[in-house]
Amino acid sequence: MRLVKVIFISLVLAAAVSADQVRRTFPDQIAGFKISYSLKQPTEELRTEKVVGLPESLPDITGWERWEYAKGGAQISVEKLVLRQDVKAYELLSLFAAASGTPITTDYGTAGFARESEIMFFKGTHLVRVRSLKAADAASLAAVAREFAGTIDKGEADIPVLIKHLPNPLEAQKNAVFLHSFRDLSKLGLQQGVLSVIESQGNADAALANYGQAKVLVVEFNTPQLAKDNDERIIARINELWKLGEPAPTAYRRVGNYSVFVFDAPDEQSAKALIDQVKYEQVVQWLGENPYIIKQAEQHYVNTTLGVLVAVVKASGYALLACLGLGGLAGALLFTRRRAQQSQNAFSDAGGMLRLNLDELTPETNPARLLQDRN
Repeated sequence: MRLVKVIFISLVLAAAVSADQVRRTFPDQIAGFKISYSLKQPTEELRTEKVVGLPESLPDITGWERWEYAKGGAQISVEKLVLRQDVKAYELLSLFAAASGTPITTDYGTAGFARESEIMFFKGTHLVRVRSLKAADAASLAAVAREFAGTIDKGEADIPVLIKHLPNPLEAQKNAVFLHSFRDLSKLGLQQGVLSVIESQGNADAALANYGQAKVLVVEFNTPQLAKDNDERIIARINELWKLGEPAPTAYRRVGNYSVFVFDAPDEQSAKALIDQVKYEQVVQWLGENPYIIKQAEQHYVNTTLGVLVAVVKASGYALLACLGLGGLAGALLFTRRRAQQSQNAFSDAGGMLRLNLDELTPETNPARLLQDRN
């Protein structure tokens, strides 16, 4: 709890802005609590607090406000940080959650966490902390947090995509720490020599999540060249650590523009199984005109023409098979009919004319049908 308080105070000091620089978006009343006090600038008492831990600097913060509300004998405070990007707000949320050992959920804002006498969440570019100052119960804090979240613009209304590409992302989000455009990975608190060779140039993101005793770290480089260069350095460093007998990742693999590490896994097989679950997806959007638009149009034409050709061939084939089938059936019927006629003609030697079986007519059989002698 002390660490979380110190971290938040460091945020306050980094975000010291005057009242006219912050837009007043706090309502006069929230969930039955009425506003009683507002603070636009950190007080001298806050300025003298010892700043330790993380984050060290927050150039992305554009505003900070703290308002206090009261109802009966209960008092609460609502603090809001405004950042330049949604991902920076989520980064701070994940750092606070990790420092307090509290799982992140979607119960408040876009994502947040709750612990005794405190709720923190992010929504859009805002990071909000609601805490009890005096005799405010958990239900009151939850009501204030949810109602206040309704007054904030939702922004992208989503968590960073990199979190969703971790193994078992729904569980991973609860404990994952996210860093956006990082310069180094020291904030993660990992004592791993292999990480010293990573050069992000401020153009990479990272996500660290726990899976039992194992830890999965995914570093996303925003260019293929940066990913390739770091991959070569990482592999060389791992081989060096093996030779020196020093701690190294249980498993490592480059997946697209991701460098995926597994630390402290019970065995290599389970570590590789975790890496197999990492999803890499990339969508390229050109800020200007797509330089490959002609090539893509040609490829689209070829694919479309090929598709039409295949469809025509298939249709022709089906028509041919149908004709052959009908022809075969008609031939079979004609052949059967001719065979039946031939079978009938096989019992007559009169060429199809009426035959008199004179050899079978005798007086004993039918005398009336015999011709009589003429005188």
